[in-house]
Amino acid sequence: MPGLIGKKIGMTSVFSADGKNIPCTVIEVGPCVVTQVKTIETDGYDSIQLGFMEKKEKNSVKPELGHFAKAGVAPMRHLAEFKGFGDRFKLGEQITVDIFDNVLYVDVVGTSKGKGFQGVVKRHGFSGVGETTHGQKNRQRAPGSIGAASYPAKVFKGTRMGGQMGDERVTVQNLQVIKVIPEHNLLLLKGSVPGAKGSIIYIEK
Repeated sequence: MPGLIGKKIGMTSVFSADGKNIPCTVIEVGPCVVTQVKTIETDGYDSIQLGFMEKKEKNSVKPELGHFAKAGVAPMRHLAEFKGFGDRFKLGEQITVDIFDNVLYVDVVGTSKGKGFQGVVKRHGFSGVGETTHGQKNRQRAPGSIGAASYPAKVFKGTRMGGQMGDERVTVQNLQVIKVIPEHNLLLLKGSVPGAKGSIIYIEK
């Protein structure tokens, strides 16, 4: 679907017409530059590659510099492909947040906050095992049994246990577009989106 690359600014709240306080996430969306146009003839499918946030040439390798020079644009820090634009945009053109005018809902893709190594209570919502009144000391947040004994004599793959939590790609669908502020390249979405402040977000119609 058509979309753009953005950066999460933070959260705020706005009042609706009927006086309700709506929590919103503020995202700086674009402007994004078309760095490559892919077609069925050359690549087997139709899409465009967008770049977001310029970076210095000294921080780019030579293949990247050649790629951006072909498009006639400065080196970009973040790249992503989006389908559904058709042939509306040419190489080197800028796409702004205006494409979300009159759009009611969008899908957002981001990287969730990393939580490090967490136990089963926080990671999977376990309630803990047993009661402290029965002589138990330090097993309140334990996972309990993770398998049988001599049979099957193994722990099955996928058993919920403690481990790395967060820092993974998360998609949130059907977030309501509250407001588009084109003069500041801002998009206000209802609710929260995955990621910390300053993280890169992909917004799709």
